[in-house]
Amino acid sequence: MDEFTDQVTESEEELKEDVESVQEESEEIESIEEESEEEIEEKSEEEIEEESEDGESLPFAKAEVVRLMKKNLSRDKLIRERVKVEMNRFLGEVLEKVCEQLNEYPYTTIEYEMLTESIYPYKNIERINEEKRRILMHLDAIKADCDALSMDVKKSLKLKDVDEEDEF
Repeated sequence: MDEFTDQVTESEEELKEDVESVQEESEEIESIEEESEEEIEEKSEEEIEEESEDGESLPFAKAEVVRLMKKNLSRDKLIRERVKVEMNRFLGEVLEKVCEQLNEYPYTTIEYEMLTESIYPYKNIERINEEKRRILMHLDAIKADCDALSMDVKKSLKLKDVDEEDEF
């Protein structure tokens, strides 16, 4: 009977070892599958991200642009593919314009102050628009003052009894 129990115990241990090895192998296979799926997704995303619908290359990785867009948009917003591509192109154009302005400096080294001056219009667009509105309101006030002065001159400084408007 002891021999039988010993055999059963050995069989149970072997079975447990087999089960453990199978579990380890399945975990390894799953991790390899996950890694290969991730690699395939990354490669395909990179290939897709690098090119737009027209086959043109984009200035930035599309995934990064999309990540930043999603970070700053409401969670319920969906972003169409064309919007992702056009945002990427727009950011590339802004970069080009800033670099063009930086190229206007005669120095070989670009300093931080040069950069801040070059990006000022993009970072302070609200302040610039506010200043524009203020200037336009001031010009409208000046125009109204000029119109009022013109009417006063026409009424009070008549030299002849002839309508001045007929002469002009």
